[in-house]
Amino acid sequence: MRYAVREKLFSIGDDYWITDERGDKAFLVDGKVLRLRQTLEIQDPGGRVLVTVRKKLIAMHESMEIEEDGALAATVRKALVSPLHHRFTVELADGRELDVTGSILDKEFEITAGGGQVLARISRAWFRIRDTYGVDVAPGQDDVLFLAIAVALDRIQHDEDERARQ
Repeated sequence: MRYAVREKLFSIGDDYWITDERGDKAFLVDGKVLRLRQTLEIQDPGGRVLVTVRKKLIAMHESMEIEEDGALAATVRKALVSPLHHRFTVELADGRELDVTGSILDKEFEITAGGGQVLARISRAWFRIRDTYGVDVAPGQDDVLFLAIAVALDRIQHDEDERARQ
């Protein structure tokens, strides 16, 4: 399933809809204000919280945690060294690790499991709408988890861009 996601929350109070390939509202990303850590909730159209994405407070590198039902589901972390591409790792709660490689500037990524199996793709090229990128999740995968990973990647890059401007 392919989804359209608005690029970059401009401030943590912003809310926006993720739409499906038909343009229907699929998930609400609710940026929570007045929290100690940057917090985003991904909700279903009825307002039920599906996952929470939070900035990790103490980390060597930019990291975001994804929680589902109050338990840690995944941690998205920028790789230590990425000379040719932007690289991130996603550590899942069950111990598996996913690789994310691509280009932040072009908003083109692949999320792969061991053996190079592509689980999801993120691409700006699929949409002509400004500040929008697509997330295409492979059949049988957890759409909400991969959307949360895409939102976390975007937030990490947004925070790094803000620090670079200061």
